[in-house]
Amino acid sequence: MTQSNPEFSDQLILTIDVGSSSVRASLYDQEASVKDNFQSRRNYNFETTSGGGVEFDADVLFKLVLEVIDEVLERCGKRCSRIVAVAMSTFWHNLVGINVAGQAITPIYSWADTRSSKEAEGFRQRIDEVHYHGRTGCVIHPSYLPSKLIWIKEAQPQIFRKVSRWMSFGEYCYLKFFGIASCSFSMASGTGLFNQNLQDWDNEVLEILPIERNQLSPLIDLDKPFRGLIKPFSSRWPSLNRIPWLPAMGDGACSNIGSGCSSPKSLALMVGTSGAMRVVFRKKKINIPQGLWCYRVDRHRLVMGGALSNGGLLVAWMRETLNLPQEKEMLECQIAEMEPSSHGLTILPFLAGERSPGWHSSARATIKGLSLHTKPLDIFRASLESVAYRFAKIEKLLTPVVPENEEIIASGGGILHSPTWLQIMADVLAKPIFASGVSEASSRGAALLALEVLGYIGRIEDVKIPMGSSYTPNLEKHDKYLKAMEETEQLYQLILGN
Repeated sequence: MTQSNPEFSDQLILTIDVGSSSVRASLYDQEASVKDNFQSRRNYNFETTSGGGVEFDADVLFKLVLEVIDEVLERCGKRCSRIVAVAMSTFWHNLVGINVAGQAITPIYSWADTRSSKEAEGFRQRIDEVHYHGRTGCVIHPSYLPSKLIWIKEAQPQIFRKVSRWMSFGEYCYLKFFGIASCSFSMASGTGLFNQNLQDWDNEVLEILPIERNQLSPLIDLDKPFRGLIKPFSSRWPSLNRIPWLPAMGDGACSNIGSGCSSPKSLALMVGTSGAMRVVFRKKKINIPQGLWCYRVDRHRLVMGGALSNGGLLVAWMRETLNLPQEKEMLECQIAEMEPSSHGLTILPFLAGERSPGWHSSARATIKGLSLHTKPLDIFRASLESVAYRFAKIEKLLTPVVPENEEIIASGGGILHSPTWLQIMADVLAKPIFASGVSEASSRGAALLALEVLGYIGRIEDVKIPMGSSYTPNLEKHDKYLKAMEETEQLYQLILGN
């Protein structure tokens, strides 16, 4: 384990973690262990529209951030003096428009908002898609900001004209706290507007879009923290006033770090509401393979992988729609007794469209093979397997990038509570899977990055990570899954074409 600095042995890091369904604040010690009594959480749900909109009021979400910080500090009491830094993790690919007075005049548009699908196709006609991906690490898809900006201009021209600056929700929080808007390389790297190798906003993209460079925040890295809260927050939180606040970081990057996947030896498999498979490695410049995205942790580290829109979201929808047993233990036992692909079903699990690796935003879920004999449990088991098949396609693309990969570490509430799904993943991928022993990987990752940047610990790659159960692949079952994956690929090609 990396050596900690004894001078800071009693210090604490406050983390703020804004996810897609909850806002959390936590305190971590110098060993990056969360202090159980000093946590606060507020759940919320994005609002959806029939046309594919997924959005939330920025000021309502900001109020939840204030509430969790207030609650943790109240519980902390006199120990607040031990807090030496604040670190923030927020969901990637979000967008909010701010007026000249610094007020949000649009909702937060989520990565899951697909209303800009038509605009994405129009953007594709105006730019070299291969070169765009090679520069930005992003594909042309409504998840990213270029098509969202074009859509807002066309659908809401009056509001668009009033926007002085476009930013992520994390930047909006810091604008409120410090009166300054700056964007970390980490958050910028997931926008589709950022050149990964030049580490700057991409001029070729900005020339096409209906915005100016000065409508985006200046870029900073994690070693340029904010200090000095403005009123009313300087008096509201005196213990946090002069300490460093690291700029908001992308939750996917933080999740990798927090779950123990800080080097090319470990692939992170995360299943929460959505899903992702990612690897972190140190490199300033890179040739980005087709089919994968590439963002940044900081100026020195890249995070590469693929993302699924349908992870725990799919499971929750299936449980409710199919009226499956609410007792998780009973359902777990029932699906564990089933043999691989014994249901005779082939599923494309695209309830919310496809992201990696094909990026068909208009794709929808498909079930082939239904009969009078099909039971709800068959559909549920087939759905779990279908998500594993999507991860297998991502893992195949990542293998040439990180041939030194030795293990897969799973995290996220969508999968850690299901040993059967973890075993399915191990059997499909034909690799051992270790369940992360970290309950909140994103907030822990933010804490670790703060500890490293501020010199409280050495390299995060050397930090010992708590682990849970391990799952060894069954190669006989893997062979059965290979056949099922071939059938799934045939259906995919038939419907989506590539």
